[in-house]
Amino acid sequence: MRPVYVLSGGVSKFAKARPDKTFQAIVKEAFDASIADLGLEPRQAIELLDGSVASYFSDHFQRQLMSGIMAQDYLGLVPKPSHRVEGGGATGGLCFQEGWKSVASGDMDVCIAYGFETMSHVQTWKGNEFIALASDVSFDYPVGGFYSGYYAMMVTRHMKEFGTTVEQMATVSVKNHRNALYNPYAQKRMALTVEDVRKSPMVAWPLTRLDICTMSDGAAAVWLASEEGLARVEKATGKRLPRVKVAGIGRGTDAMRMADRPHVDYETFYRKYALPIEDTDEGRAYYRDLWNKGFRYPGVHSFRAGRTASAQACKRAGIADPMAELDFVELHDAYTSSEIQTYEDMGLCRYGEGGPLAIDGRTFLPGIDYGLTLSKPSTTPVNPSGGLIACGHPVGATGLMQAVFALWQLQHTIPQHFGDTRLQVPNARRGAIHSHAGTGTYVSVSILEREDGGAA
Repeated sequence: MRPVYVLSGGVSKFAKARPDKTFQAIVKEAFDASIADLGLEPRQAIELLDGSVASYFSDHFQRQLMSGIMAQDYLGLVPKPSHRVEGGGATGGLCFQEGWKSVASGDMDVCIAYGFETMSHVQTWKGNEFIALASDVSFDYPVGGFYSGYYAMMVTRHMKEFGTTVEQMATVSVKNHRNALYNPYAQKRMALTVEDVRKSPMVAWPLTRLDICTMSDGAAAVWLASEEGLARVEKATGKRLPRVKVAGIGRGTDAMRMADRPHVDYETFYRKYALPIEDTDEGRAYYRDLWNKGFRYPGVHSFRAGRTASAQACKRAGIADPMAELDFVELHDAYTSSEIQTYEDMGLCRYGEGGPLAIDGRTFLPGIDYGLTLSKPSTTPVNPSGGLIACGHPVGATGLMQAVFALWQLQHTIPQHFGDTRLQVPNARRGAIHSHAGTGTYVSVSILEREDGGAA
């Protein structure tokens, strides 16, 4: 596989509704932002691009099949090659990786990956029904209903297994909404307290409205290129671009029916799922104690697909200790509970330690007043953009939004794009993006890193 660089990205404004524009025009908003960052005219951009990958979760929201080709036509990219990607909540993350594959394989030298969703075209209850169809409609859906119920059940198990508290979950919401105050693209820019989160309307215990992301309209686009494609773009722009490389990708899957997910024993966990940082005498003793207390893996308190995807991406990127070696993570926080669960799956901490990590300060940005007492300094900020819970969740765009924000972090251009310095992770060199579908049925993790010598 060839090296692949991320050159540019753009996002539309995410909002509850965008009645001002069609989905094609919202995609063009993100596309235009991506080419403006490069300093290209539309005709130049179209000439440079070899093709594209499009992503959107559901045909139902647009009530239009083959929406991707309509966006392709609107952007002026026909008859260049393209295909559509769909994978539930992981749709945008999978699209990013399909763009990577198109370039790494040699099929294209310059590829744009774009994704979108216009979820406001249906009422909220109908949108939730469409999303719930991403569960097993023959077994889980008739008894479980909407996804908030599934996630409430999963975190309730997490609370029983590990002592996770509602205050720890609420702190995730406080952090991410406070970060979003300084992100002009975010849908929900709010200064909250833990009490605000807990007093908001209960949706499915213990999850309140402010523990859960919202449906959105929006789009995002990312340029990926080989070394040859990078040279072509730089020749057209007349400037040297920061070298931001895709250092590693990973994917994982799990059974759609949660009842089909196995419980493996301690030795199998260590053989198949333990991360390098956990394979120590102290780590083995920690997990042995958990097993003696009745812990089983993966159960419904953890996302095995997330552990698989993260382990694969980290191995390819040469990362042994994600908390120490990643400067930031943009992860799929559709629920505050899933952010805490994903800390553990990605190896930012061990299983059972996600709740304490959520409140101790290590996942927060330095220099922002969260109105909280934090016991430890910032180490690896998680969702410095505000995450899905504050930015919004137009499903096909979300994973690509993460890629754009990660790119800007690594280019050190957050101040330029956000008009504020506070969300820029100091000296960011390496970050991860994480997309998650269903109840953990598809998960993608991609690691980006800034190479030395890139332009500032």
